[in-house]
Amino acid sequence: MEYKVYTLKNITSHPLWAQLSPARREDIKIVGRVLPFRTNNYVLDQLIDWNNLSSDPMFALNFHHRGMIGDAAYQSLKALILKKAPHAQVKELIYKIRKGLNPQPGNQSGSVPVLDGERLQGIQHKYKETVLFFPKKGQTCHAYCTFCFRWAQFIKDKEMAFTSKEYDGLIRYLKHHPEVTDLLITGGDPMVMSARSFSQLIDKVLDANITHLKTIRIGSKSLAYWPYRFVTDPDAEDMLKVFTKIVKSGLNLSFMAHFTHPVELSKDVVKKAITLIQETGAIIRTQSPLVKHVNDDPSIWEEMWSTQVRLGMVPYYMFMARDTGAHQYFSITLENAFTIFNEAYKKVSGLARTVRGPIMSASPGKVQMEGIVEANGGQQYVLKFVQGRNPDWVGLPFF
Repeated sequence: MEYKVYTLKNITSHPLWAQLSPARREDIKIVGRVLPFRTNNYVLDQLIDWNNLSSDPMFALNFHHRGMIGDAAYQSLKALILKKAPHAQVKELIYKIRKGLNPQPGNQSGSVPVLDGERLQGIQHKYKETVLFFPKKGQTCHAYCTFCFRWAQFIKDKEMAFTSKEYDGLIRYLKHHPEVTDLLITGGDPMVMSARSFSQLIDKVLDANITHLKTIRIGSKSLAYWPYRFVTDPDAEDMLKVFTKIVKSGLNLSFMAHFTHPVELSKDVVKKAITLIQETGAIIRTQSPLVKHVNDDPSIWEEMWSTQVRLGMVPYYMFMARDTGAHQYFSITLENAFTIFNEAYKKVSGLARTVRGPIMSASPGKVQMEGIVEANGGQQYVLKFVQGRNPDWVGLPFF
């Protein structure tokens, strides 16, 4: 299948654009000035139900709604655009709105490490065992989720983004930190990289012979948004060979796949892509946030987890929406999140109960909700850290 990307500049050329109401087109164009918009022909033509847009989850996952930035910000930006205000004035308002959307939740900038007095941009080291790396060529996606927690990576603002175009700093840092066992290559989506570029990164890591490194993780939504990456793309076979090379080196390869709704698992091409990745020796683990308007129903999660297990994948995390970007539009209460998780969890087999949730990612670490109890004279949430900046916190329950 030929790959075609759609942004605000060319989405109007897609034949189905005409099906949108004038109000929805306006939403997309105005909110898209603040939060990034990008999708592709696979999502548009095979995943979205254009006969049921008002309740279609994939449409909500790809196309903007005015509620995503709040009515006051929306009306202010719309007024400037309608009166054809100077570009600098519009740009200033957009910057102000973006800063109010908390572009770096959980003190991400505080996780950027320093080595020999040098701040290593494009690297984060929040938890003892795991280092995150943001390769510059992987800082986009095949399509942008409207709820995106890392939307600031895609707006071409160096102040807000994390990225690195060189690998030597990463290698030096890993060698200096024997406690690190896992390297997570993330973005954006590193699977937008060419096989050649991705192989150059992997070769650097493997050639360095870092004996304490045990696992490479790849964070990606490519299986959901462009499974052809592993099936028919010109360098699909070469990318799979890179995966095989990692596994043959003795490292564990975990492909951290983002699936937000069962429809993303329904096409033959994604099933083929899953099989091809698994044949390299990689393990595919799945994760997604709980998102209002998209998957806030236990039956959706039950189907999603069961399907993932049937396809040989390992359910891993159900996340809460992070306090960034359009979270006010997509978030649900913690109590409702626990109910959705628990109702779905009770209906799947033990093989799907590898999943953990609801998980909140915050500055101190990843916090899991264990339940709701009556204690200390009132209703209490029982929580625990599954990861922490301080490893001593991990596993300890608290209210």
